[in-house]
Amino acid sequence: MSNLMQAFSAFQPNSNIPRLRSGDTVRVHNRIVEGDRERVQVFQGVVMRLTGRGGNARFTVRRIAAHGVGVERTFFMASPRLEKVEIVRHAHTRRKQLYYLRGLMGKAARLRGERFVRPGAEVSAEVGQAEGDASQPQSEAEQ
Repeated sequence: MSNLMQAFSAFQPNSNIPRLRSGDTVRVHNRIVEGDRERVQVFQGVVMRLTGRGGNARFTVRRIAAHGVGVERTFFMASPRLEKVEIVRHAHTRRKQLYYLRGLMGKAARLRGERFVRPGAEVSAEVGQAEGDASQPQSEAEQ
């Protein structure tokens, strides 16, 4: 029995899942087994909640399907079935669990976005040059 408990306590996090927050819009790539075939299904939506710790950690994603029907799906963080999770955008929220989104429809269900730079995206060098140009005329005016 102790070996079984140790197996559950030895949590190996899935390296394909980035750090998530409530309000993030994510694209979850999940492996589905149909008979003898296996395929990847993409589920995109808003992270409504993050619950549990360790091997029991999970997150719930909500999306609006056809005819305005809301669909929620819960994924385990340690699941080997999760191929990868992409963060599409971050949103500013003041709650950990966004259950109030269930009662909202259409534009009312939108969350205020934050500025987000994807990891690996190049930051424009023009911004640094523009700041340098702005400080240069000031120094000439002082001389």
